[in-house]
Amino acid sequence: MKLIIAIIQPNKLEEVKAELTKNEIIRLTVSDVQGYGQQKGKTTIYRGHEYKVNLLPKVRLEIAVNDDFVKPTIDAILKASKSGEGQIGDGKIFILPIEEVIRIRTGERGSAAI
Repeated sequence: MKLIIAIIQPNKLEEVKAELTKNEIIRLTVSDVQGYGQQKGKTTIYRGHEYKVNLLPKVRLEIAVNDDFVKPTIDAILKASKSGEGQIGDGKIFILPIEEVIRIRTGERGSAAI
């Protein structure tokens, strides 16, 4: 079992969800987050004043999958979240091992609980 954490552009969320659904990956958690990385923010003008915004909005996806679904999940996220323009800021994917999963409603454990 693995926990896949993906940080993506907010405008790619619907595309990623659609691609995951095509691959029968239907359980995920979505959070709005802010991040600072290689993009280093942007400069914006508000009411005539210039502001440096260095925390940019991102979306964090958390998806717990059985080992058979790791590759299809990663492939779906890569396919749908890549801008195709080669620009910095498309995001990152992190893959972590899961020691145990317990479904609260039924008490199921392990792979069956995912």
